[in-house]
Amino acid sequence: MEKRECNSKEMDRLAKKIEFLDNPERRGDIPPEQLLNMLPIHKTANILDLGAGTGYITIPAAKIVEGQVYALDIDPKMLEVVDSKAKKENISNIKTLKGSIDDIPLPDHSVDLALASLVLHEVKNLAHSLEQIKQVLKSDGYFVCIELEKKDNPTDHHPRISSVTMEQEITNAGLRVIQTLNPTDVIYIIIAKK
Repeated sequence: MEKRECNSKEMDRLAKKIEFLDNPERRGDIPPEQLLNMLPIHKTANILDLGAGTGYITIPAAKIVEGQVYALDIDPKMLEVVDSKAKKENISNIKTLKGSIDDIPLPDHSVDLALASLVLHEVKNLAHSLEQIKQVLKSDGYFVCIELEKKDNPTDHHPRISSVTMEQEITNAGLRVIQTLNPTDVIYIIIAKK
């Protein structure tokens, strides 16, 4: 009986995590399809979704490219969710990868576009993670960072990185920032090129 109770609690936690990660309000009300249409993606691109979670961006990305879409996450349960969604929608160009941004399990120069949506504020060493991202990008590859803008709000206890700081960190990693977008007052998107 105890095991079943534990599994029930674990399933509840997983369901709450999925609901939170799939919530469009958390993403600044930008539908993933609209976001992807804003990006320099060609039909044959290989895309890396860093911190893929439930596949909120992975699934729509796989529908618009013929290349491989890599869903990277440290949580194997999230990768199972991505696999399940892909099977349900008959999507065959997604490959799930268990791993972290500070040690990306892909060969150097293997992706055209790396996308980090609401995940870089969680890494321990941002400079190292950005170096890892740069390594897996092809020579003309793009890196897209989506984050919540840091506000001077003493009641907000969520870790955030300001767009100014993020731009500087991306530049320090040897990538060239080509565009910064502010689709809402809480979200910023930085597009950089290798």
